Amino acid sequence: MARLKGIDIPNEKRVEIALTYIYGIGKSLANKILTAAKVDINKRAKDLDSDEITRIREQVDKYTVEGDLRREVSMNIKSKIEIGSYQGIRHKKGLPVRGQSTRSNARTRKGRGKVVANKKKATK
Repeated sequence: MARLKGIDIPNEKRVEIALTYIYGIGKSLANKILTAAKVDINKRAKDLDSDEITRIREQVDKYTVEGDLRREVSMNIKSKIEIGSYQGIRHKKGLPVRGQSTRSNARTRKGRGKVVANKKKATK
């Protein structure tokens, strides 16, 4: 099992898909990395030899991925919160940041629905 940037790459998957297990690498970036490293995209991760893994590792090192990328993203969010921008306020309140509707949706950001007590009707 190959390790890149502290992540175990699954053996049974194609290399193109296996690279996407690293945070910050999607399918298109995986393709760029593999073409630059001159590795066949359809090859399985278990079939890679040490020379190919070394070439892939060198290409991956050129990009910001895993811990560095997570740190960078969290620092960007913290700076937005500190300066009090609109997006920072939305992050602080736990609401959607990019303009999505919150009237009926946004359960992923808002969490489970809060029960509102029934209001008694005024008797005449």
